[in-house]
Amino acid sequence: MANVGSAAPAFTLTGAVNNDDVEVSLSDYEGKNLVVLFYPLAFSPVCAEQVPDFNENLAAIKAKGAEVIAINRDSTFAHKAWSEALGGVDFPLLADMNLAVSKEFSMALEEVGITTRGVFIIDKNGKIAFKHVEDAPPNNTLSAEEVLSELDKLQ
Repeated sequence: MANVGSAAPAFTLTGAVNNDDVEVSLSDYEGKNLVVLFYPLAFSPVCAEQVPDFNENLAAIKAKGAEVIAINRDSTFAHKAWSEALGGVDFPLLADMNLAVSKEFSMALEEVGITTRGVFIIDKNGKIAFKHVEDAPPNNTLSAEEVLSELDKLQ
């Protein structure tokens, strides 16, 4: 179970940053804070607000010593098309097509085959420092501004 204070589950996923293929592992972010967005589906209305919000605030997030990645069950091909439709996304959109990583973070909605919406902050030591899981879509989607406030607590 991925809870605050526990070690973040290790993973390696493929995906895209804009139109480039990437392979990303949790270990790539060793010594950095990492914001992990889990979201249900590319091209969906709430996701199409949340991911651009984090992209627009990426410089501010990086200024606080953190990086951003996003994970859902869509394919790398879908991520590339969605990034293009959004005008570009400058952080990795990662494909968890079998929901294995989503399950490790307790973010898989297996009955419908998607990832639920949530945000984790993994600290420089690989521990989960913050966890927010949306309980009633889209009533409590976490904004980049709220994540920036949480990152301040890690400084």
